Amino acid sequence: MRNHEETREQVADACRKLASRGLVIAEAGNVSVRVGTDVVVTATGARFDGLTAEQVVVVDLEGNRLSGDLEPTSELGLHLGIYRRFGTSAVVHTHAPMATAVGLVVDELPCVHYYMLKLGGTVRVAPYSTWGTRELADDVLTALHDRSAALMANHGAVAHAHSLNAAVDQTLLLEWACALYWHASSMGTPRSLDGAQQQAVIEAALARMNTGRTDTSGETS
Repeated sequence: MRNHEETREQVADACRKLASRGLVIAEAGNVSVRVGTDVVVTATGARFDGLTAEQVVVVDLEGNRLSGDLEPTSELGLHLGIYRRFGTSAVVHTHAPMATAVGLVVDELPCVHYYMLKLGGTVRVAPYSTWGTRELADDVLTALHDRSAALMANHGAVAHAHSLNAAVDQTLLLEWACALYWHASSMGTPRSLDGAQQQAVIEAALARMNTGRTDTSGETS
C-alpha cells in the first residue's frame, strides 16, 4: 500500500504554515503533491490551522483513492488537471485575502514588480465558475498557461511548482504582489513593467547565473 507517510506529513506542515501566515481560514483551501503517479492531497473539510497527516489522502491521477480514510478535496479535479497538463510537482490553492480581493476587481494582475517574473509575469484571473466543477478547472488551466500562478475570480488563487516548498513560496509571493498592487492603487494607477523591461530583467538574471553570482531574486549576491 502506497501510504506516502512522509509526504503526508509535509503536506500537513505546509497547510499549517499557510494558516499561520493568514492565507487561509478554516478549511478554505487545498494542497497536494505529486509522487510519481500518485497524488497526496488534503481531505475535504480539513481545517488548515490544525491539519494532521491523517487528514491527507492519496489518490492516483484518475482520482481513485489509494490510501486514507477521508474523501479528497472537492477541487481534486483542478489539482489533477494541473498535474496532467503541466507535469508539475505541487499545487497550492488558497482563499488568501489580498489575492481574492484583487481577483474581485481586475481581469489580470499587471507585472508591477520584477519579482513577479517568478510567477511568469502578469497574473491572469480565471473567470468565475462554481467550486469543484469541470468548468472551474478548465478556466484555471487556461489562466495558468505559461504561468505558475493564477487568480480565480470571486474565489481565490492557485500556484504550482516543482516542489511543495516552492509552491508555498509562489503562493506567498502572489499574495505579496496583490498587496503591493492594492496599496499602490489606493494612491493612483500603478506603473507596470512592459515587455522590454521584463525581458531585460530575465537577461540580467541569466547573465548573473552564467557568472555564478546570483541569488534567487536575480540580484547580485
